[in-house]
Amino acid sequence: MDLADGLIDHPYDVYRRLREAAPVHRIAGPDGSPAWLVTRYDDVREALADPRLSLDKRHAAPGTYRGLALPAALDANLLNMDPPDHTRIRRLVGRAFTPTRVAQLRTPVRRTADRLLDALGPHGTTDLIASYAAPLPIAVICDLLGVPDEHRRDFRDWTDALVAPDPARPQAAKEAVVAMLGFFTRLLADKRREPADDLLCDLIAVRDTDGDRLGEDELMSLAFLILFAGYENTVQLIGNAVLALLSHPEQLAALREDRSRIPRAVEEFARHDGPALLAIRRFPTEDITIGGVTVPAGDTVLLSLSAANRDPARFPDPDRLDLARDASGHLALGHGIHYCLGAPLARAETEIALEALLERFPELALAEGDLRWRRSLRARGLLALPVTYAEKCS
Repeated sequence: MDLADGLIDHPYDVYRRLREAAPVHRIAGPDGSPAWLVTRYDDVREALADPRLSLDKRHAAPGTYRGLALPAALDANLLNMDPPDHTRIRRLVGRAFTPTRVAQLRTPVRRTADRLLDALGPHGTTDLIASYAAPLPIAVICDLLGVPDEHRRDFRDWTDALVAPDPARPQAAKEAVVAMLGFFTRLLADKRREPADDLLCDLIAVRDTDGDRLGEDELMSLAFLILFAGYENTVQLIGNAVLALLSHPEQLAALREDRSRIPRAVEEFARHDGPALLAIRRFPTEDITIGGVTVPAGDTVLLSLSAANRDPARFPDPDRLDLARDASGHLALGHGIHYCLGAPLARAETEIALEALLERFPELALAEGDLRWRRSLRARGLLALPVTYAEKCS
C-alpha cells in the first residue's frame, strides 16, 4: 500500500483499518521506498524500546526508506544515533530539560504567552497557529539556546519546508537545508566570539574544552535538533489541543471550570491527536519478529504512534476525547531510550499556553472556514487555526 493514501486528511480512519487487518504491513514509504508499518500498541511500545531496532542509517539496506536526507553537519544528531554515542550526547544536553530546570522556565514561558495574547487585543479574529501556537515554542527554545530575535521567523519557514514540503516548490527543502546550515555555522562562530549565558554556549564550552566528548558536527547537529524538535512537537501539540477543545464544547466547559485538570488533559490531547503520526524510522540489526511477522535485517520499520494511541486494546473507546481519562502510557512522545528529550518542556509549554488562553478569552470559538492539515506524514498539525475571541465583558 501507499502510506500517503488518506493518511494526511483521515489518519485515524486509515490506521483503524490497518490495525484491524493486521499488526504489520508492507508499505511504500513517504518517498516510495519499501518499509514495514507497525500499528498496534503492544507491538509499537515493545519496538520503541528494542535495542535491535537501530536509528543509525548505516544499518539500512540499499533501496529502503531512510528518512530525511541532511548534510553530515546536521545529520549527526540523536535521531540517527544508537548507544554509546546517543547516551553520551543525551547526557550532555539532558540537564537543560530536567523537571527542575523546566519548572524554572514556567514563569518566563507564561510571560511570553501573555505578551502574545496582549498583542491580539481584547477581541477579534486570528489564526491561532501564526499568532500564538507557533511563536510561543519558537520564542522559548530560541531563548534557551540564545538565538537572536531577528532569525526566529526564518527558522519557522525553514522547518515548515522540511516537515511539509510544498509540491509546487520541489527545491524548497534543499534550499532550507542550505540556509539552516549557513545559519548554524554563523551562529556558532558568533557564540564563540561573544559567549553568553545560554545552552548553546554551554555546549560549545563542552566541545572546545573536551573535543572527545562532542564533535563539531555533533555540536551543530545538536543545536539543529533542539531548535527543530523543540518547535515542531510543541506547536502541533498546542494547536491540536485547542482544536480538540473547540470541537468538544462540553470538555472545554469542564476545563474552564477546573483549570487544575489541564496537566491531565494535556496527556489526553497528546494521546488523542498527538504531534507526530510516526516515530523516526528504524533498521533491524538482525532478522526480527514483530507482531508475528519476520522483518529482515536492514529493512525500514515505521512505528505508528497515532495508531498505537488509538488502539482499543490499550485505550477503551479510543476515538473519544475524554479529558478525565487516564492517558498515561501513551506513546505520543515516544518510549525507551529515545523518548523525547524535550517532553517535560513540551508539556509545560502546552499547559501554560492553554491556561493563559482560557483565562484571557472566555469567548473563544472556531471561525468560519475549512480546516487544512499540513501535507506531512511526519508532523500532525494544522496549517492554520482561525478563531474568534473576546475577553469577558465587565
